[in-house]
Order: sequence, then C-alpha cells, then structure tokens
Amino acid sequence: MSTAKSEKLRIGLAALEQPASVAAGVERLITVLGECSQRRVDIVCTPETYLPGLRGASFDVPAPDQPAMKTALKELRSACRSSGVAAIIGMEWQSDLGLENRAVVINAAGRMLGHQTKNQITPGGESENYVADGKRKVFAVNGVKFGLSICHEGWRYPETVRWAAVHGACVVFNPQVTGSDKEGQKLRTWGSTFYEKAMQCRAGENSIYFASVNQAMKYQNSATSLIDPDGELIEHIPYGQEGLLVANLDLSKATRLYAMRYQPDLYP
Repeated sequence: MSTAKSEKLRIGLAALEQPASVAAGVERLITVLGECSQRRVDIVCTPETYLPGLRGASFDVPAPDQPAMKTALKELRSACRSSGVAAIIGMEWQSDLGLENRAVVINAAGRMLGHQTKNQITPGGESENYVADGKRKVFAVNGVKFGLSICHEGWRYPETVRWAAVHGACVVFNPQVTGSDKEGQKLRTWGSTFYEKAMQCRAGENSIYFASVNQAMKYQNSATSLIDPDGELIEHIPYGQEGLLVANLDLSKATRLYAMRYQPDLYP
C-alpha cells in the first residue's frame, strides 16, 4: 500500500438494521462490501457493535459468543480482500480485560490494522456489559489518517475527537447506536437534536470531517450523517431507513486548523 497521502478519500457510511443473527449480519456486510466495490468506495463504516448488536440497548441480542466473533472477523477480512474495500466494523470482542465494544479496522487487502475500543462507556446497560481498554489510536488508509470515536464518546467527550485530530486525523468516524426500535419520537428535521448539533461541533471545532453512522431504527435520535470541516452538513440518510451514503472527501479542506492550535499546557 502506498504511503503517499491521497488528495481525496471516497467513503461509505452503511446505515443498517439490527441483524437477526451474527451470521445474517456477516452476510449483510458482505453484500455491502460488494456494493462499495461497485461504487469505488475506499473505506466503509458500520454502526456501533453491529455484530451482534449493542448490548444493554433496546435490542434482543444473543449471549456473548467469542468463537462466532472470530469466525465473523475471518469471513469479513476475506470479503474486504475480495472486494478491495477497507472497512470499519462494529463488533463485540472478549479480551483479557472483559467484553469490549470495538470498532475493528480492516484494510483493502484483508489485513487487520487494529481496533478502537469504546472507552467512555454510556452509564447503565452498556456499562454493565462492556469494559474499556484505555487506549486511543489513529489509522491510515491510502495514506489518509483517521480516528474513531464511538457513539457516547463523540457526544459527551469531545476530547476523543480532538485527540485524533491532533494526531493527524483528517476524518473521525463515529459508529453509533442512538435511539430505539421500541419507543421514542420520530424525527422529521435534521439538526434538531443535541446529537446532530454535536456532530457539527466535532467537525467545526477541529477543522476535520466527521462521519457518523447510526443503526437504522424506528426511533432514531440522530441520522447517519457526514459533516464537513466547517461544521456544515454534506448529506444524511433519512431517519429509519437503511442506506449507503457514499461521498468523496476533499482532504485539502480538512486543515485541522483549530486542532493544531490546541495548547493543552494551558489546562493543567
């Protein structure tokens, strides 16, 4: 893989419904990777813990099954290699620390680039199920650096996004599950919720792209959305609908200006 930085990155944001099983979820992701290949996507991102689903939320998910996760990861690495598309896949993973909420990163050759664990875990059902590993990372595809801030981290802990931008990320992906399939309000107008306003802040305050991927649900609290480095909405997927948002990122606009002016020594 070339280490030269590309001027553009073509990304896909896959808003998907809760899968009926891990196997069904893997099959759906393989289909998405095929579509991404046809549309010449460089990297696609899925919702938070798409496999098997977010534990402690409003979904019925099976008991943790590490062998199933290992099999799923093997199949998805093969699918990335076959399609020539890199992927960010939300999935559970049993580590020595406990059950982690991870976003794993696979390159277009099917090689694991690593993972980002959700460290700022939402209190309540999630905190009863998942553990943090206390680490943050940046990754690169086609020479373009990117970071990951998982759901609650991006809403309530802007430092997670600032850290990635300071460390060279031109785009931060935000896999999320925000809303419910069982109850809530149906949104009509983009930008009316705290979460969508937070997306705009994370992009504009760092001068980077912010790419947020929500699960398709009946009662979403935010849309799958792409925000430009000025904090303006580029495009979103309508609430409650599955879809694949594809866009070219003009990386010359991701200057990281405000992130690079950050002076942490002023805040002991």
